[in-house]
Amino acid sequence: MQRRMRILDSIAKPTDLHVLSVAELGILASEIRAQIIDTTSKTGGHVASSLGAVDIIVALHSLLDAPKDKIVFDVGHQSYAHKLVTGRADVFDTLRSYDGISGFPRPSESVYDTHPSGHASDSLSVASGLAKAKQLNGTDERIVAVIGDAALAGGMAFEALNYIGSQQLPMVIVLNDNEMSISRNVGALMKHFGNIRATSQYRDAREQLQEMLEGGGRTSNAFAEFGKRAKESMKQMFLPQSMIYEQLGIVCTPPIDGNDIGVLREMLELVLPVNGPVLIHAVTKKGAGYGPAEEQAERFHGVGPYNPATGTPLSQGGPAKTATQVFSEALVREASADGRIVAITAAMEGGTGLKAFRSAFPERFIDVGIAEEQAVAMASGLAIAGKKPVVAIYSTFMQRAIDQMAVDVALPNLDVVFALDRAGLVGDDGPTHHGVFDLVYLRMLPNMKVIVPSSEQRLSDAVHTALRLNGPVAIRYPRGSAEHDDYDDAIAPELLEVGASRTLREGDDAAILAFGRMVSRSLAAAELLAADGISARVVDMTWAKPLDEEAIRAAAATRLVVTVEEGVVAGGVGEGVLEVLSRLDSKTRAITLGIPDSFVLQGKSELLLHDLGLDAEGIAAAVREGIA
Repeated sequence: MQRRMRILDSIAKPTDLHVLSVAELGILASEIRAQIIDTTSKTGGHVASSLGAVDIIVALHSLLDAPKDKIVFDVGHQSYAHKLVTGRADVFDTLRSYDGISGFPRPSESVYDTHPSGHASDSLSVASGLAKAKQLNGTDERIVAVIGDAALAGGMAFEALNYIGSQQLPMVIVLNDNEMSISRNVGALMKHFGNIRATSQYRDAREQLQEMLEGGGRTSNAFAEFGKRAKESMKQMFLPQSMIYEQLGIVCTPPIDGNDIGVLREMLELVLPVNGPVLIHAVTKKGAGYGPAEEQAERFHGVGPYNPATGTPLSQGGPAKTATQVFSEALVREASADGRIVAITAAMEGGTGLKAFRSAFPERFIDVGIAEEQAVAMASGLAIAGKKPVVAIYSTFMQRAIDQMAVDVALPNLDVVFALDRAGLVGDDGPTHHGVFDLVYLRMLPNMKVIVPSSEQRLSDAVHTALRLNGPVAIRYPRGSAEHDDYDDAIAPELLEVGASRTLREGDDAAILAFGRMVSRSLAAAELLAADGISARVVDMTWAKPLDEEAIRAAAATRLVVTVEEGVVAGGVGEGVLEVLSRLDSKTRAITLGIPDSFVLQGKSELLLHDLGLDAEGIAAAVREGIA
């Protein structure tokens, strides 16, 4: 049976939405949700956040003239509807796939993507630059930033709000208030939003707004009139909790239904002409329009393939344990024996495996929200007070707290453990989420020790070891299912010797010094080389800092030294090995394998590793060339 023609099929560019009625826009929104569910059930993706933002995006594009007018998304995983109405509907089935379209805005992919949004709380800063340029140039484009309530609690967002209000920048901020980040939001600001939604004054202000809209007001003067009429209700609503945005010089609307396109359009028509900053408080439902995502918003924040009828995940096969789960079990075991251990995360309790810790030790679990700088600096205070803080954050997000790691932790040489999940290539989320820079920013810090376990059992050993060392220690481990069968939670963890590697295979022609999950691939490469008559030693280096200089000295006795790391080569651990070889005055040829000086796009990790020459075949080919 032939599929009926959808409105979505007729949308070639976002201005095509201008001719649609509110009812037709509602139908389009339903079609977009159906397409998101159909596609992500096969590809996986950020489902709940994108479903919740559909109506906001449809309403915006029905009034804006993109790409002249600019939409800046915060994080960007809420932008699937934006992709569908900006000429990418016919390739949407390639979402997050190798050689497909990104799961985040990407300017190189479309002129409608203003900014490569991938990390939270930066949209207001980027949009403020666009709005300032508008002021300087005297142009008339409209600037809109879409930011979630969790991202708005980030320090960078507050820095931007302060500047936007002080300069009265002409821009609209759409606050997508869905009460969620990756995990449920925490903090005083989140309570503030909740209090606003619960007040009778909120309902009164909404009724006044509706009366104003029904009166036909469509100009900045009409908006000013609405402001006067709602002023007292606004004061009652925000005070004594504080009229935080008004105090910063930003007009803030009362909360409106962010999943009602008609209400959104009417509000946007009022505020877009205003020559100053306005914040629209849009209350949305994360996962709106899809029952499983509404009921399990945290799980549907980012999922793999699933059954669209039920929302249940499709089996991915492979071992049951992931590195994250092994870390979780190891930390709970250690905390059971040591009451000084405290776990800290930044709005990713589930993603970092800390749910079990929170369940076992709720009083020792801390979620600071999307505020990595706060997490690290707070850990320093806890360490000063005699606690043993473990900061569990994704590698790519830990980049946001490098200064705190340096000044607040490394400089005073405090006992803080950094657990960097998702280190290396993360696959489908692409360049904003690959954890490929941590070996550089960790190794450059004095006093920092860095463990790179090659297996799940070694990860368990690393957690055990890190909590017994003096000074800061970082452990980096990859995303996804375990690749080894050596882990047994019944086996007592071992204390790793600082800076000591282990030789897993002997060889005289070449020495492969491997880090992390590159060890298993290096062993496979050695098997391929053996078939060619090349004898390759494989060393599990284990420590990126300090390096095992004796192992490097021994490697220099072969014809070729090859380092293999799942991180950038520039400034990486391979360059650290070259430094040691230089001090040894070694004449042995050396090759560093890793991520080249370019950003890596999305795709399954194994495909990306193959392209980068970091699989067994690529490593073997590099060795063959090196000793030829």
